[in-house]
Parts: sequence; C-alpha cells; structure tokens
Amino acid sequence: MKKLPLGITTFADIRDAQENYLYVDKTGIAAQLIDAGRYFFLSRPRRFGKSLFLDTLSDLFKGKKTLFAGLSVYEQWDWNTCYPVINISLNTGDFRTAQGIEQRLLNVLKQVQRHLEVHCDAPHEVPACFTELIENTYKKYQQKVVILIDEYDKPILDNITNQELALAAREILKTFYSVIKDNDRYLKFVFITGVSKFSKMNLFSGLNNLTDITILPEYATICGYTHADIQTTFQEHLKDVDLEKLKQWYNGYNYLGGKDKEVYNPYNILLFINSHCEFENYWWGTGNPSFLIKKLSEQHYYIPELENIIVPRETLDTFDIEHIDLVALLWQTGYLTFANKIQNFDETYSYQLKVPNREIQRSLNQLFINYLTNQKVDVLTNQKQIYNSICNNLDQFKFILTSLFASIPYNNYANDIIARYEGYYASVVFTYLMSLGFPCIAEDVTHRGRIDLTIKLPNRIVIIEFKVDQKKKALAQIKEKKYYEKYLAEAESQNKDIYIVGICFDSSAKNITEFLWERINISGTRIE
Repeated sequence: MKKLPLGITTFADIRDAQENYLYVDKTGIAAQLIDAGRYFFLSRPRRFGKSLFLDTLSDLFKGKKTLFAGLSVYEQWDWNTCYPVINISLNTGDFRTAQGIEQRLLNVLKQVQRHLEVHCDAPHEVPACFTELIENTYKKYQQKVVILIDEYDKPILDNITNQELALAAREILKTFYSVIKDNDRYLKFVFITGVSKFSKMNLFSGLNNLTDITILPEYATICGYTHADIQTTFQEHLKDVDLEKLKQWYNGYNYLGGKDKEVYNPYNILLFINSHCEFENYWWGTGNPSFLIKKLSEQHYYIPELENIIVPRETLDTFDIEHIDLVALLWQTGYLTFANKIQNFDETYSYQLKVPNREIQRSLNQLFINYLTNQKVDVLTNQKQIYNSICNNLDQFKFILTSLFASIPYNNYANDIIARYEGYYASVVFTYLMSLGFPCIAEDVTHRGRIDLTIKLPNRIVIIEFKVDQKKKALAQIKEKKYYEKYLAEAESQNKDIYIVGICFDSSAKNITEFLWERINISGTRIE
C-alpha cells in the first residue's frame, strides 16, 4: 500500500520510487496550462495543494524527466529543453512590519540567486534586485525564465485586521509584481497562486495580461481530488469506507467544471485516512482565519441568508483591503463554493453560492456560534442536547433553547450585537442546528412564500418560522400558507412525519416567549 504524502509539497519526494508515496496525477492539466499562455493566476483555499502543483511545474520546466515517468505529461513534453526557474514562496516570514515584508522578499531573492548561481548588484533594493535576477538569469542560461509565486497574498492577509499595515504590504507587493511585466521579453511562463483574489487594479495593475483561471471550467480540478480519484487512487486506503458518506462530508468544492469535477480538499482526505477513517471536522483543526470574526462584526449579515446566497460577478472580483465583502471572503477561504452560474437579463452572470459539505457546514457554523454567543465552554453540551431534543422531543428542544439564550452574556457581549442585528435570535438557532451537520434549508422557497428554516432529520422533517416581538404569528403563518405541503410527498415516500414549529422572541426579555409546535400527517391533516 502506498504511503500518504501528508504535509509533503515537494514533487521529487513524492515521486521517489523508494519512498512509494501516493500521487494523484495533475501533470496533464499542467501541460494544458503551459500550452494555453504565459501569465496565469489561481486562487484556492488553504491546504488545497497549490504548493505541490507549483513544485510540479518547477520540476517540469527544469526537465527532470525521470520524475514524470508513467505520468500524463511524459509523452507530451519536450525533454530536450530546460528552463531556469525562479521559485518565490511567501508562505512563511515575519510580516508584522513593512520592513519585515521587504526583508522576506530580499531573503527569497538571495536564496534564488544562490540556487541559480547568479548575482545582483542591488542586493538591498527589492524591485531592482528582482529585475537584475530575471535579466541575469536569462543571460546566464541563454533561455527564457519561469517565475512561480506561491502564497502571493500572505503578507496582506496576515495584516488584514490592520488596514494601515495591509495597505503598506499591498504597495510593497504591487511594486514587486510590477517587475514581472517590465521584463516580459525574458519570460517563458509566470504562475501566481494564493488564497485571496485581490483586485487586479490595485495589486496587479502592471500585469494586465494576467489570466485568472480560478473559475475557468477547464481548470476546475487543477487542485484537489475528484471522486474518481477517491475511487481509484485511494481504493486500497478506503476499502471499508462508505464513499457516499465520504462525499457528503468532504466533497463539494465546485469551480464550475460540472458535478463530476467537484473536488475534495486533499489535506483533509489525507488526514481522514491517517486518522483511521474517522468522520471528524479536520478543517477546523487546521486553523481558521480570525479576521472572519472581525468582518462579521462589521457587516452584520443575517447568517441564514449566507446559505445559497446569489451574488454578481463584481462581488467576487472587486475584493480589496478597503472593501472586503464577507461573502467574497467566505468564498475565497473555502467556506462557500459555487452552486450555480445564473445568466442575468443583460447577459451578465450571477453566482449562487453554497456550503461545500458537512465538514465545512460544521466549521462555518462553529465560527458563527463563537461570534454570536461568545460561548466556548458550553457549546458541545448545547449541541448534544439540541441534537437529541429536535430528533426526539420538541418540548425538550424548547427548554434547551430557552436555557441557551439565558446563558448568553448579554451585559458584556451580546447586547452590542443585538442592538445592530435584527436577525440575531434566528441566527443563533440556525447556526447551532447547522453546526450539527443536519441538512438545513434557510429561506426555503415555496409557491406560497419562504419558510425561515427547514431541517431534514433521519426520522422527521421540521419546519420552523421565527418572529421577533410578534406573538402568536409564527405557527399561524406556517399553517396559513401551508408551507408543509412542499414536503408531503417526500415525507410519505420516506415514512417521515412533518413537524411545524413557531418560535417567537421578545427583544426586551432577550429570550423565547412562545414556542408552539404541531405534527402534520402525510395527508396534510393536523393531528391534535
């Protein structure tokens, strides 16, 4: 059985025959990319295999033929021509000051000089040194140069909550990257990757020929594992695993390549196998961007609306330090992905977003719970009690939710949110339910209106309507508009009951003042 390349981003190490590491072949896409042009940009979430793909490109351009034996690119590539490669990684470094950012760039350039055995006459001035490095490399090797940049945006993201320093980082990087366009005559190929897709205008203004392949369908699987990879390359490792369950937990990242090209985060799959195939939330353990909480507090989204939200292309393309849209941030960091591409009346496109899978559903809503309630110790206890009660005893569910709201530290925390956030109460209930991994549909559309929340459980379907300061209207609205009719056929075919629940909150009492529920049978007749 092949070993798992967990945490290994060096292509040569993975392809070492003596090491016997598993490898999912991405070299065919690499060849396709190289044939398509010269300047490319790719955004993908963390731990998605960007660094390994860059290292694969590096060895390919260097002509390391033996590493590619048996792979897709082997018969396509001209192994008689090699190119010098400038590898730049900003994955590590002290970016807490402008000086630290510049020093990291200088250190990287010095490292490349040693590797390529070239010299710069301006070793202490970043743009000048980079310019000399490109030109001197071309002259030394009498061959055009390849530039590969990994985590291009990390100096900015590390300072995203400090706008002054983030802007300083942007200006340093903008000057640095502008060198590339000025040296076009010396370049064979340029590939830049990172987590965020910052506006070209503000960061790559000099690189107006940079092609963004982030959501081009032909590159949907450039990083990550497809389900076909799981069924073939990982077959030995997943013999006794329910692959449909695996797909529900970890698949679902969609970059508009079609259903069969949705991908898994490779690092999480490797962690899953390495942890004896236990279904856990591995994403949460790899670190969460703390600045998401800051953005939540600034923009106050009604959290259920983030499920299946529709945004124009501009939302995803105008991301920058002065205007960081929460939805774009959630998409870029991997908490949201594409559900559909929708053509507008004027022939432009909008995009419906979704949470990719159950693991991210749990992670995202764990993040929201922390933000909405400031509860850390009691979260797991609350989750267990909510899970048991909504599946088995709705009266107990009411009691648990009432206790939950009573335990939120309003005096020093939640009051500040509630005063500016109309959907607070519903968001707390919604995020707790979503964090359990239940299939939940927020703003569930019917021909009579929108259901606030529908939850599909193994033994029942629960329809919930929320109201604030409007007594006796929540359950009545469900019954009046017959929201449950949408699920009668499904309930009958799956032998489930339908429960309708009306929850009313009082903003003065800061808790539930009315919780009513009824059971509907499959014929649509209320059972007393």
